[in-house]
Amino acid sequence: MKRFSAQAYVDGVRGGDRAILARAITLIESEQPAHAELAQEVLEALLPDTGGAHRVGISGVPGAGKSTFIDALGTMLTARGHRVAVLAVDPTSSVSGGSILGDKTRMSSLSIDPNAFIRPSPTSGTLGGVARKTRETILLCEAAGFDVVLVETVGVGQSETIVAGMVDFFVVLLIAGAGDELQGIKRGILEVADLLAINKADGDNRARAMRAQASYQSALRLMRGDAVPPVVTCSALEKTGLSELWATVVESRAELQASGAFQRKRQSQQVRWMWDMIENGLRRALRGDPELSELIAQLEADVGDGRATPSAAAMQVLRRFAERASEALTRG
Repeated sequence: MKRFSAQAYVDGVRGGDRAILARAITLIESEQPAHAELAQEVLEALLPDTGGAHRVGISGVPGAGKSTFIDALGTMLTARGHRVAVLAVDPTSSVSGGSILGDKTRMSSLSIDPNAFIRPSPTSGTLGGVARKTRETILLCEAAGFDVVLVETVGVGQSETIVAGMVDFFVVLLIAGAGDELQGIKRGILEVADLLAINKADGDNRARAMRAQASYQSALRLMRGDAVPPVVTCSALEKTGLSELWATVVESRAELQASGAFQRKRQSQQVRWMWDMIENGLRRALRGDPELSELIAQLEADVGDGRATPSAAAMQVLRRFAERASEALTRG
């Protein structure tokens, strides 16, 4: 990868240079230690230019038409003067995978929109990568002038709840037939949803969508009591209901800002991000130390065979890690 100076990255991103933005994202996604220091220098310089965008997470059940929905919503927003970045989080892809082409094919209107930017946020097979790469990519897109960042979760399970913890508003996209689909939706996703949108509410399916809306509302009242998120219907195909949905996103932000909860939420997310980075760094340090790596492998075998308890093994690893750190400080 061609390397620019930190200032060249900063100037390019601030100037809205798409090529430089793409290279800056590639820089922060890099696993090479040599790139880490430069990436942090770039991010720190750009930090004052971040934080202003609407950060919206979008998940959905299979077949809900998520890509068509994002394409329609994003196109509506760019027509209103917004600049929209779409980040597709895929825990199964790799940095060199072919998902860029796939995302642009699925979002045909946004892919040619000069006020939109589509980028996969691959995690190299680890959910921990979602926390680091996607959060930092959001900051870069904000610094580049994108005032709406849509984070699409492509994977299933934990990736949805991780993304919900890094956005301001989390949308879960559903389809009609609530009785059956509700069984397949993980409870954790519904617990973090800020809005449920029943897509494909068009043609003969409109009446089913309305019935599904009522069913989901009843189920959510049982699950979440008084804190029931809005349940709306929409059609990405006919582009109906999208304006009302976005109005809910904007209204929610305004209410949170007025109460001070918005800033507290952002602050809490930043602290959680810090601890995610610490925990991931410690894990890499443990695995990267030859002596500790050998000890961990032996203890994993002992725990698996019942010769040691998990808690005793963990204490042994942590104790030796502390000793190694103390030895390094003494030598230093």
